Amino acid sequence: MRKLLPLIGTPSGSHPGGRSAMTCRFRCGDACFHEVPNTSSNEYVGDVIAGALSRRSMMRAAAVVTVAAAGAGAVGVAGAPSAQAAPVAGRGHGGGHGKPSKSRGARGLRFTPVAPNTDDVVTVPEGYRQDVVIRWGEPILRGAPAFDPEKQTAEAQAGQFGYNNDFLALLPLRGEHGRQVLVANHEYTDEVLMFRGYDPDNPTREQVEIAWAAHGLSAVVVEEERGSGKLTPVTRHRLNRRVTATTEFRLTGPAAGSDLVKTSADRSGRKVLGTLNNCSGGTTPWGTTLHGEENFNQYFANSSRATDKRYGIGTGATERKWERFDKRFDVAREPNEVHRFGYVVELDPYDPESTPRKHTLLGRFKHEAATVRLTHDGRPVVYTGDDERFDYFYKFVGSKRMRHGNSRWAREHNLSLLDEGTLYVAKLSGDSPAIEIDGTGKLPRDGEFDGSGRWIPLVTATEDGAVSHVDGMSAEEVCVFTRLAGDKVGATKMDRPEDIEPSPTTGKVYVALTNNSNRGKAGYAGPDEANPRNSNKHGHVLELTERWNRADATAFAWSLFLVAGDPEDPATYFAGFPKDRVSPISCPDNVAFDDHGNLWLSTDGNALGTHDGLFGVATKGDRRGELKQFLTVPNGAETCGPLIQDRRVLVAVQHPGEIDGASVEEPASTWPDGPGTLVRPAVVAVWRADGRDIGV
Repeated sequence: MRKLLPLIGTPSGSHPGGRSAMTCRFRCGDACFHEVPNTSSNEYVGDVIAGALSRRSMMRAAAVVTVAAAGAGAVGVAGAPSAQAAPVAGRGHGGGHGKPSKSRGARGLRFTPVAPNTDDVVTVPEGYRQDVVIRWGEPILRGAPAFDPEKQTAEAQAGQFGYNNDFLALLPLRGEHGRQVLVANHEYTDEVLMFRGYDPDNPTREQVEIAWAAHGLSAVVVEEERGSGKLTPVTRHRLNRRVTATTEFRLTGPAAGSDLVKTSADRSGRKVLGTLNNCSGGTTPWGTTLHGEENFNQYFANSSRATDKRYGIGTGATERKWERFDKRFDVAREPNEVHRFGYVVELDPYDPESTPRKHTLLGRFKHEAATVRLTHDGRPVVYTGDDERFDYFYKFVGSKRMRHGNSRWAREHNLSLLDEGTLYVAKLSGDSPAIEIDGTGKLPRDGEFDGSGRWIPLVTATEDGAVSHVDGMSAEEVCVFTRLAGDKVGATKMDRPEDIEPSPTTGKVYVALTNNSNRGKAGYAGPDEANPRNSNKHGHVLELTERWNRADATAFAWSLFLVAGDPEDPATYFAGFPKDRVSPISCPDNVAFDDHGNLWLSTDGNALGTHDGLFGVATKGDRRGELKQFLTVPNGAETCGPLIQDRRVLVAVQHPGEIDGASVEEPASTWPDGPGTLVRPAVVAVWRADGRDIGV
């Protein structure tokens, strides 16, 4: 019998899961070493809000009721009430599985799984090939120089591919055969791995301005190599673009223009400079991309307010010391600047002169992603998670229909779709007695973790104005202090809700919950049926079926689709599929689907002692729950992206070499270019050597 995989310990100063302390330090500002921001009982948080929020009455209630009713073998290569929710029979731990067929696997997943490993390479299945598409620092704009880490400048970086790529999108390019537009997020910078001799206590202005330019987004046209899956950047293409921490953005929605977002530099409250810590995102049916601002709190210093504490904003200096060079990062000097970050950003990749937007109606919190589908009558629905221990996940339902076509009139209309509609937060209920949820992961008597839930409205906006559904909070307050609104209405505290994706084939919605080492500890929430394990270091995946399978429904049924960890651990579960035939997985993060309906999961912080990777899992049929590892990433790296096409898989290899004690002088990884070169985050393409579709 296969033994349990060894677990990573918790060395002094390290993350309690599989992340290094260095990753915690630069990516999220040591979020897991700070007090959990959500200390509410989810019954009443008036003491927190009092004195921080104004008490304005709700607006236009009758209009809102009308709108809400209407809208309701491996190869390594270097380099409504819940009672109304519809039941989901046979979809949880209880089975519904017949005996799996003897085929080579679910269609789309017919490859030999990669074994868990700790190799400093991207490892792909036998019979597959890979190539680096683009690396940090490669020039994409006209006039940008070739990357030279010893002579890097802020001006050069502003024309080069940014650092720590995360979300990826590929959009079609009409009239240019074999070309697509690649859009990437650049979540954060790790200055220790970027600059030789970096002094964290005394960064230079040039280093700070390089970091500003390395954040944000990149759009770059890529060209397919005929006969393979290789993609090559088309440098200096007219659509290539960099968006940085100093690019102008337009603030939209109920909070735009309010006193809560006005600053000394922007007295209109409608113009914001920059976007920070963009994690995952989504692609819209109208041809734009969405990007979630996540751990924005770590960039702001010297806060003393209760509302800021709920968002994890610190009372002292920041890690990067940006407040020394721009007062907008100092809350004591510019108190409202922090209210202008933590939103979903929308970019039009086909118009490099357009002003990106920040949509306040989608709420302000640590957005992991923003994924979109349409209702039966063409209105947008956006799902997004708040990546914090004991925080919530949300849904936005628009009230305006998408217009088809590529005219300027249609595109302008579609760019306003996320500014009218209703934002909801999820509340889940289990169907088993609380005594049967003991925190060990042991199944309740009915054989599955499942239940029902409802979407609770928080705020609705129309062309005539906006109204709050939360007592004591105005519409703009709900949009700026969305976490507090979720507290007040009793949303369910989850184990770090990250990416959320609806299946294009079944309509079911999948929520990745990465981990929560504080679940069940003294002073924190204990286990519940949707988060059934104490000290949950491996995470799980939730499956939602919205009532009548309608995207605008306000009720749903749910079950746990996967309970992650080593299959030998009795607390794990793989949708009822035999556990001796699946790959071990820990800390699911980003999710995507292929055209066969398989769910693909990338991991962040593998707590099983091996490197992070990308996994595919069947969601239907007699192979449901069959999970197979497709690739692994190098030392210290996280698997981001991912993007699954018929004949190509793309992943963003983020923070390679980010291991405690590493530096430019003492690297912990030589990926992607080998010994003697600087470790660099990069995008990787993987394809079958015979040119056929992935996994068939």
